[in-house]
Amino acid sequence: QVQLVESGGGLVQAGGSLRLSCAASGRTFSRNTMGWFRQAPGKEREFVAAVSLSGGRTYYTDSVKGRFTISRDNAKNTVYLQMNSLKPEDTAVYYCAGRREVDVTLSKVDYWGQGTQVTVSS
Repeated sequence: QVQLVESGGGLVQAGGSLRLSCAASGRTFSRNTMGWFRQAPGKEREFVAAVSLSGGRTYYTDSVKGRFTISRDNAKNTVYLQMNSLKPEDTAVYYCAGRREVDVTLSKVDYWGQGTQVTVSS
């Protein structure tokens, strides 16, 4: 079983940056596709980004391409989401997610974190 703990959320002005981190427990982190989802108030949870087992492949939803960067450090069992040029519409709870298979779209998730709030003011 893998447990995920997010950190790094907060309040930022539009145009600013935040870096989210997700620390994973367990010895199988490097065998999991990892990614991020988000859920805004009154909306469904949506896929944001994912990174392959080695970190060599990444996949993003269109609305964050060019602004967000996902990466992972398998030695530290951690996945990151660097968010630049933030917009008010990026405001949401951001969830770390993992899957025990190769799937850079994370069509199925095996593990969820508890979420971290990101608020972007205009």
